[in-house]
Amino acid sequence: MNNISSVTSMDLGGHFQGSLLGMVLNAGLMVQFVLLLLLVFSIVSWAIIFLKYKGFKKIVAENKAFLGAYMGSSKLSDLLPQAKKFENSSLAEVFRSGYGELTKLTKVLRDSASSRDNADYASSLEIRGIDNVERALHRACDAEASKMEAALGFLATTGSASPFIGLFGTVWGIMDTFKGIGAKGAATLAVVAPGISESLIATAAGLAAAIPAVIFYNYYVNRVKAMNLEMDNFASEFLNIVERHQANK
Repeated sequence: MNNISSVTSMDLGGHFQGSLLGMVLNAGLMVQFVLLLLLVFSIVSWAIIFLKYKGFKKIVAENKAFLGAYMGSSKLSDLLPQAKKFENSSLAEVFRSGYGELTKLTKVLRDSASSRDNADYASSLEIRGIDNVERALHRACDAEASKMEAALGFLATTGSASPFIGLFGTVWGIMDTFKGIGAKGAATLAVVAPGISESLIATAAGLAAAIPAVIFYNYYVNRVKAMNLEMDNFASEFLNIVERHQANK
């Protein structure tokens, strides 16, 4: 058996001669499968971590640039061409959605003013239109938050499941080790230690996959919360501008 043959990786003094790779190769098939699964989890997790880092970096940079253009603009219509340049900016997307709905509202009010001379009807239409702008802003905020949260669920799954997957591999490997001991009829440290050490690699691999996934999941969730608050504040300010504009008509 693999676990019994691994005794050759120790000398008579009980010191391991084999490398970490050697212990992995000498492990049982189930332990090797668990290690492969954890490796896949770890690779995908690190890919998500790096992609999210690049994505958030772009969002922060373009949000800052868009806010600079927003503060320096006197008209919303002048800001629209600027907003279209910032494809990765969550605030620019919220602005584009709100401005698009505001353009529709302005067109409807203009058409209603030319077709009907009814102040109550125009006022009611204006209130409903502002509600539509508010809903459009909220939809855009939710959509941007969903995009930023995409794939973070995998990090959460890796962080919660990987230690248990690694523990399963360890328990299975120890079961195989004791099964080999029973067949061999020997229970010395030289027989037991290699098989158990090979099995414990699965637990270590599970923790190695889980720890960075949990750390970066919490980090990115907090980043998303901060950006959600920023989008909500911007949407509220945009809506205040629309309401003041309509009230001054």
